[in-house]
Amino acid sequence: MGKLIHTMLLLVVLSITGYSSLASEKKDLFDYFLPMEPQGPLVSEGIWGNPNALPRDIKNGLEDPTMKTWCYWDGAIVKADDDRYHMYACCWAQTNSHNAGWRVASKAMHAVSDKAIGPYTHTGLTWPHWQEGAGGNVIGLRMHDGRYAMVTSEITDGEIFVSDSPDGPFEHLGTIQVDYNGFKEGLGRYYKAPRHMSNVQILLRPDGRYMIVPRSASILISEDGILGPYKIITERIYKGMPGIPQERMEDPSVWYSGGMYHMTVNYHIDNVTYHFTSQDGIHDWKYRGIAFRNDGDFFKYTDGTVNHWPIVQRMTVFVENGHPTHFLFSVIDSRKGEDGSNDNHGSKIVIVPFDGEAFDRDMQAIVEQENTHAH
Repeated sequence: MGKLIHTMLLLVVLSITGYSSLASEKKDLFDYFLPMEPQGPLVSEGIWGNPNALPRDIKNGLEDPTMKTWCYWDGAIVKADDDRYHMYACCWAQTNSHNAGWRVASKAMHAVSDKAIGPYTHTGLTWPHWQEGAGGNVIGLRMHDGRYAMVTSEITDGEIFVSDSPDGPFEHLGTIQVDYNGFKEGLGRYYKAPRHMSNVQILLRPDGRYMIVPRSASILISEDGILGPYKIITERIYKGMPGIPQERMEDPSVWYSGGMYHMTVNYHIDNVTYHFTSQDGIHDWKYRGIAFRNDGDFFKYTDGTVNHWPIVQRMTVFVENGHPTHFLFSVIDSRKGEDGSNDNHGSKIVIVPFDGEAFDRDMQAIVEQENTHAH
């Protein structure tokens, strides 16, 4: 009996030690960002931008290096059956300031590349026949039935456009419907007039349902297809969490990998983004640490060159073969109010590679340890 007790105590000690070791070695999401392999020479001359964004790879992501035509914003990547990478985003003429651009002149567009990191070639607007192409908070995704879908919100009410081809044409399917389910309307729609849906992210859940995370970072689920109705089933997932701001959080991004759901939510006041996880994407969301800070060095090239973008927003995640492989960021080389019309400032979409296999493996280990000690 004494030997058995000794063995059991040893196992407990080893378990606690292993858990403590794992906790002490815990990484935050930003630790898994990888250096960007330049797709062309790093350029300083003849392109727009403050010195903090120079030299840079103008072939990374989506950019108009001469700033003669477009500023780019938002965006998500879909890999199609043609093995090409299709980016669905928005753009506005550089004759607009940033504030005027996204508020009144933003249009939905499509770009394509042979590689996830770029360069992406702008192929055109995706629904110029509808409200002159208006689109904000634009993302793209593949539907459960195989069709391609684009979502627009913020400057529109929250519409879905679909196509059988990743190249379009995209036709208006309808407007997202929301069942408030006893919750406040503001959890599904932006609190400011005209109360459009805002920051809409749509995720195809492994269980076949569609899930929306809007600006509020609440969870909305549809049992009946991509248009909904989406029933609000939670409050803000971070509500009441110690150390997490409870107001003015926005730009949530959501993805599924490694057997769990991940969400990041941005707090622009301090330029910091928080990372959360849930086993079922609905209940028991846990805070996992800082996803990234704007002043971090994660826009780093393989030769050690680092770009710093004062504005880093609208992050989305590209998942391939079950793991996140690239993060998309909408960036500006100056503060928003300094990005005027016909000047040397602008915005683009930067794509940063990510070690998703290691990230998912480590997250699974943490959750397994937590589940073991919970029982």
